[in-house]
Amino acid sequence: MSVGKSITSHTKILCVIGHPIEHSMSPTMWNPALQELELDYIYIAFDVHPDNLKEAINGIKSLGIKGVNVTIPHKKAVIKYIDEVDPIALKIGAINTIKNEDGILKARNTDAGGAKKSLLDKGCEFSGKNILILGSGGVSRSIAYTLAESANKIVLTDIIEERAIAVANEIRSSMKVDIEGKLSNKETIKDIINKVNILINATPIGMYPKVDETPISKELLHNDLYVFDVIYNPLETRLMRDAAEIGCETLGGLDMLVNQGILAFEWWLNKKPNKDLMKNKIIEYLRLI
Repeated sequence: MSVGKSITSHTKILCVIGHPIEHSMSPTMWNPALQELELDYIYIAFDVHPDNLKEAINGIKSLGIKGVNVTIPHKKAVIKYIDEVDPIALKIGAINTIKNEDGILKARNTDAGGAKKSLLDKGCEFSGKNILILGSGGVSRSIAYTLAESANKIVLTDIIEERAIAVANEIRSSMKVDIEGKLSNKETIKDIINKVNILINATPIGMYPKVDETPISKELLHNDLYVFDVIYNPLETRLMRDAAEIGCETLGGLDMLVNQGILAFEWWLNKKPNKDLMKNKIIEYLRLI
């Protein structure tokens, strides 16, 4: 089924929930992939206010929605409404993918696998490396957990220091990794940055429409860094441009978005979608706006 064809009573629904949700690229990449495989599904976005999250989850069951992606700010809060949560996602403390199996809601975190695959595909070797992750939200937690198996040391920073420390303590309690949480400010970054090999921005700083913002000033960067920005709109953030100009290798968030989507697609539908199609549809859209 394609979006351009008739939607019938047989058409099944897949969706993403978040608040706000207007920025989501998921429908842009999902519907062409569903169309190419001639699957009678449609993928749409729902803006769900945090106050309405419980009712929305009950609605997923009632309406028979087959699969749900979960984005900010629901990745942690939604866990208590799920029937079965993957053990790794429980450790991470955040989920982004729900599967409805005959009214039983099961959840996983595909952000972690999507991020890891993206880094490896682009030649970023993180085994034995020192890593600085900006932010301590759901995406940051996912990435920290998946890299903790191989990293030498991880530092998480947040504008609320207690939050970064709490997340670091949680990860340390379940993984054998040297990890600490720190306050995110210029002094802290300046003290840490020259000791790390990989810098990951897991904050929304630099996201459209505030494309001139950056979480780290250019003069603090050094050319031995591998810089990964999880933001995908714009395709190249100011942080990435600054890093490239001084000789850093960089990676944007588009590959992570597509890779985590593919993991969800395969889990829900037992089909492998066309990665290039999904990626190119997002690139086409972003170049139009």
